[in-house]
Amino acid sequence: MFNVETKEFKNKTEFYKHLNKQLTYLIQDEPDTLANLANSASLIGMLIPDINWAGYYIYKNNELVLGPFWGKPACTHIAIGEGVCGAAAETLKVQLVKNVHEFPGHIACDSASMSEIVLPILRDGDLVAVLDIDSPQLARFDQEDEKGLLETVRVLSKHISWTL
Repeated sequence: MFNVETKEFKNKTEFYKHLNKQLTYLIQDEPDTLANLANSASLIGMLIPDINWAGYYIYKNNELVLGPFWGKPACTHIAIGEGVCGAAAETLKVQLVKNVHEFPGHIACDSASMSEIVLPILRDGDLVAVLDIDSPQLARFDQEDEKGLLETVRVLSKHISWTL
């Protein structure tokens, strides 16, 4: 069983269906991009177990700029190609990192973070942001997390206007 704050799920697939349903209800009728990003970061941080940071870096002026997040203060600017977030932005591919200390050029905003998953968010084929989630556990994220979070990104892309 997969337990999230006393609610039990059979597996991660069931959990992510729940999370993405909650996310859809939370943001589907709200037109404000900033409000939706803030609430979604909070929801992700509140529901996904064993993480210490969840949030967004917005693509602006050819770099990633810190957006709404849940967790400790973070790095404000990340160059494209730098660290895990920059790699996701440059390649437009999910970065699933089991040990951030083995990732070349990792940017340590929080020394407690041990693993990370970063998903690029595209709108009409163009990068608009990345969703970054960190964990204090090694190898916290796997293919099931990636699959569930790709659906999260799809929900975000569908319901957020990305006008900041």
